[in-house]
Amino acid sequence: MAHMPGFHNNLMNKLHALVLGATGATGQEIVNCLLMDPSIEKVSIFVRRKPSFQNKKLAVHIIDFSKLNFYKSFISGDILFSSLGTTLKDAGSKSKQFTVDYTYQLEFAKIALENGVDHYSLVSSYGANKNSIFFYLKTKGALEEEIKKLPFRTIQIFQPPTLIRQSEIMRPSEKMGIKLLNFFNKLGILKSQKPLPVTELAKKMTNEIQHNFGVIKTYAPREII
Repeated sequence: MAHMPGFHNNLMNKLHALVLGATGATGQEIVNCLLMDPSIEKVSIFVRRKPSFQNKKLAVHIIDFSKLNFYKSFISGDILFSSLGTTLKDAGSKSKQFTVDYTYQLEFAKIALENGVDHYSLVSSYGANKNSIFFYLKTKGALEEEIKKLPFRTIQIFQPPTLIRQSEIMRPSEKMGIKLLNFFNKLGILKSQKPLPVTELAKKMTNEIQHNFGVIKTYAPREII
């Protein structure tokens, strides 16, 4: 498998970043950060439908995720940010959610690796564990374990607490849950689950591309905040 020169050696040059899940709450913020970063020359996003935002640095690839091999030639660059995900309600079934949250992400990562991407940055979840009794956390944990087996030079896995999404897309139940957590936080309870704005997660992820080369690092909530 041929690799590009080490990612850390490319930092003096302009970088090409790939983003999976670019139209999601966190993905949008990651893209915004990358587009404003002078060290990033190009941002390629892979989406099911055309996004509303445009930029001269942005390359949009509208793809069918069930046929990733058809798009292999586009899946190359220096760093891959993966924030793809769905909910059980939106997916319609656990098997369909697993396909999005696990299968598509893992297949995409393998193709990126084959095409020379050195650095992988993943949005996971606090409590992710392949042995969890909860389907969502079990899926996230299983993906983490498989990603760690891939020979990327650098792997950064972020396990954020409850995320505060953009107000216009937050559900009433999410807002209520965040208010409840904030209440407990003020009492000194569940501090590890202090809600985190997606903007802060995106900033942390994009800032960290210049740190911890050559290692697999998992960021717990306290390391993100």
